[in-house]
Amino acid sequence: MSLTGKVAIVTGSGRGLGLAYAQQLAAGGASVVVNDVDQQVADDAVASITAAGGKATALVAPVGPTETARALVAAAVESFGRLDILVTNAGVLRDTVLWKMSDDDFDTVVNVHLRGTFTCVREAAVRMREQGEGGRIICIGSPTGQRGNFGQTNYAAAKAGIVGMVRTWAMELARANITANAVIPVAATAMTETVPFFKQFVDAAARGEQMPPFARRVLGFGTPQDVAGVVAFLASDAAAGISGQAIGVGGDRLALWSHPQEVATAFQDGGWGYEQLSEDFDSLFGQVLQSVGQPMPEPPAPAADKAEKVEQR
Repeated sequence: MSLTGKVAIVTGSGRGLGLAYAQQLAAGGASVVVNDVDQQVADDAVASITAAGGKATALVAPVGPTETARALVAAAVESFGRLDILVTNAGVLRDTVLWKMSDDDFDTVVNVHLRGTFTCVREAAVRMREQGEGGRIICIGSPTGQRGNFGQTNYAAAKAGIVGMVRTWAMELARANITANAVIPVAATAMTETVPFFKQFVDAAARGEQMPPFARRVLGFGTPQDVAGVVAFLASDAAAGISGQAIGVGGDRLALWSHPQEVATAFQDGGWGYEQLSEDFDSLFGQVLQSVGQPMPEPPAPAADKAEKVEQR
């Protein structure tokens, strides 16, 4: 893979997944604009890239406003002469159940994730179309946006909206040879460590331990570095024919998410009224009603528990 001569912007790239994306793109030869809201974090990210022989600069600003999007594109052009790749990764969480979620909880998450993705992609698309040499748009989604998750009304709405926008942009930008794809990552980050089910695996990764096969294969849960390769691939010439897709990745698992589509249909002369629906809905669709949330398999018993059970036998 070679990204030599390419220039990338990665929002929210001071740490975690965003940093892994920025480092991988730089390792492939791209010059990278790092973005974070913390100057020290951004500077440390740039230092990690340059220490490895890459090229990077930082722009510290919150994603969401159009002014930030314009400043990011300007930083790419002023520092490296062009823009070829945009990865929209910046995000925040304000988790709480619906009846406790404030306007600010909702607006903050939607502003950063959804509006921030829109404003940054819009500015990047303008620049890429002016250059006339194509480009790569890679937007970061979430399983929550695909299936929902308890306590994440705001996050689910934003992440679902991102994938919807990506499908639209894939059509709108095709003539300009600009691809638009979504990546749906599952990895050990500051966000996932707040999920009790994942905490033991996040803690293991923080200690530098290898995640067990249950995490990496059954859950498709790994490190940020496990996701970065997919982002680099989508940014490369090898992915020129891939657009409008939602690609899941985590641990040892790679997946392609389907587009929403009808799973069953029925017809009634004159249309469907209340009485027909009351009588027929269950028989027509009861067996194919869709589940919600991400199913979590039962984790294997710890080795100590297994040994104790064998001893008891």
